[in-house]
Formats: sequence, C-alpha cells, structure tokens
Amino acid sequence: DVCEALNVTVSPGPMVQYSEGDNATLYCHISQKRRTDNLLAVRWVFAASPAQEHLMIKMTKFGSVQYYGNYTHHFHKQRLHLLKEKHGTMYKFLILSLQQTDQGHYICKVQEIGKHRNKWTAWSNGTAATEIRVISSKSSDHPTFKKNHEAWKFFEDLYVYAVFVCSIGIISVLLFTLVILCQSLLSKRRST
Repeated sequence: DVCEALNVTVSPGPMVQYSEGDNATLYCHISQKRRTDNLLAVRWVFAASPAQEHLMIKMTKFGSVQYYGNYTHHFHKQRLHLLKEKHGTMYKFLILSLQQTDQGHYICKVQEIGKHRNKWTAWSNGTAATEIRVISSKSSDHPTFKKNHEAWKFFEDLYVYAVFVCSIGIISVLLFTLVILCQSLLSKRRST
C-alpha cells in the first residue's frame, strides 16, 4: 500500500524562461520522508502538452541513472544530467544547450521505497512540476518583433526630440535669468 504523499517541490517555478542555447538547471526538493532509511527513486518526465508525457531520465533507489525513450540516444545523454545533492533530499536536473523542442512542462516524480518483509515496497509518492519556455534566437526575424521594434524606435526618436526641446527650454530660461541678473546689476551701478 502506498500512503502518505511525499512533499516534493521543483524550483525554479512555476515557469522559467531561457534563451535558446542556454543551460537549464531544475531542482527537485524532497522532504517529509516516511522513514529516514528508505530510499528514493526520482524520475523526470517531459510533457510538451498535458496529454503527452514522456519519461526522460530516472535515478534508481540505488543511485544509478537510466535514460528512456528517445533520451537513450547518445546526443540526449550528453545533454541530460541528474545528480543527487544534500543527502538525497535534493536532485539537480541539468538540460544543456536548450532547443525549441525542449519547451514544455517538466515533472519530477518521486517514489519512496523501503524494505518490508525482505521485499522492496513503495511507501509514498510525490510529484511537482515547472514549465520551461525557450526564447528563440531567431525571434528578431519574426514580423511581430519587427513591428514592435519599429514602434519602439519611433518612441526612442520622440524621446530624443523631447529631451532636445526641454534642454533648449532650460538653456533659454537660464540665459534669460542671466540677462535679467546682468541688467539689474548694471542698473544698480548706474544709480550709484
């Protein structure tokens, strides 16, 4: 019988944004194990959409890392890394050189496993997720980006013009004040 849910959280979350080519680091924090001597099996699942979940990588209860599905290919093995940290309460998941296809939901599924009558038994489960959004380096070629860029360019030009007009106004006020001051000093000298 699996009972008592593990307290699992994923950070950063609930959504994190990276640029294409960046390295992503996700942390899966586990607390409130049922028994301290129990072991944990940690799985990371990828979901491009809620209906399509794919198991990517797993760290078994004994600490060995296994890859699944398309992620068994050599290329993916070089990009994905799962490491245990902080006495088995935190697991670091690295995705190197992000691509557009890496955008989606990442779910950390943890199962607490312990010996019961000389048989490995699942005691509790926990799940947490985050979303990765990947910004394309080619987004600057997108028509919407170009329109927004042109609009901002107009406002930048308008801002420069406004600063120029204000500067001339301030200089004019200062010159006017200086002329008035000089005239008042000259008129005082003449009166004496």
